[in-house]
Amino acid sequence: MLSSCARRAIPLYFSCLTAFTSVSVFADNTLFTAMDDPATAKTPFDGNIQAGYNAQSGNSQNSALLANTTMTWFNNNTAYSLWGSANNTTSANVRSSERYQASGRTRYNLTDRNYMFGQLGWLNDRFAGYNSRTTITGGYGRQIFNGPIHDLRLEFGPGVRHDEYRAGGQTTRALAYGAANYSYKLTDNAHLSEGISALANDQTTLNSETALTVAINSDFSLRLAYTVNYNSKPPASAPKNTDTTTSITLMYGL
Repeated sequence: MLSSCARRAIPLYFSCLTAFTSVSVFADNTLFTAMDDPATAKTPFDGNIQAGYNAQSGNSQNSALLANTTMTWFNNNTAYSLWGSANNTTSANVRSSERYQASGRTRYNLTDRNYMFGQLGWLNDRFAGYNSRTTITGGYGRQIFNGPIHDLRLEFGPGVRHDEYRAGGQTTRALAYGAANYSYKLTDNAHLSEGISALANDQTTLNSETALTVAINSDFSLRLAYTVNYNSKPPASAPKNTDTTTSITLMYGL
């Protein structure tokens, strides 16, 4: 059990992380951050739709569109989740980013604290060098906190990833997966979340998402998110190791 000082330090650390990071470009994100513990579910279904759009014309012309959705269905001991996203950016009538992703996840509670999980994800991101990236993982998870203020889970297990590259060629490799997801309720209308995942073999991929969600009313919320993606061996067509994004979206609860 964490001390009261440690509990206060965790959300403070995540707040500082959000405040001091910068904006860059967006890459693949294999992180699934939906909280899916069926033991604490208040309804049999929970979901949301998020969207953000920006357009500029005149001396410069650019536009950006970000949209995603998360849906989770709960049974007594089982949860099933679906997640999808789309991201497009155009500058001076030239596409500078185009990214689509879809994921599915299932979780089965063995006890109040222990669970098994499986998840499948697909990514298309030609500006990061991938025609497609398909990842399947599964294993064991531990629910550390599941109270009204703190929610923390840790999980790990084996997996397989199949990559098809924009420059040609494909690879299929086994990997080790590990992840942590944390949510902290700041007020009745705001909560902070942090998700970290790692996929490792001879190539290591690290993903992190820090997000602040503030409710406007019973249906709509604003969400500020900062995502970091690190690839130790990126494709030759997209050689940078680290990509980041900062987004503000309007979220509608289903």
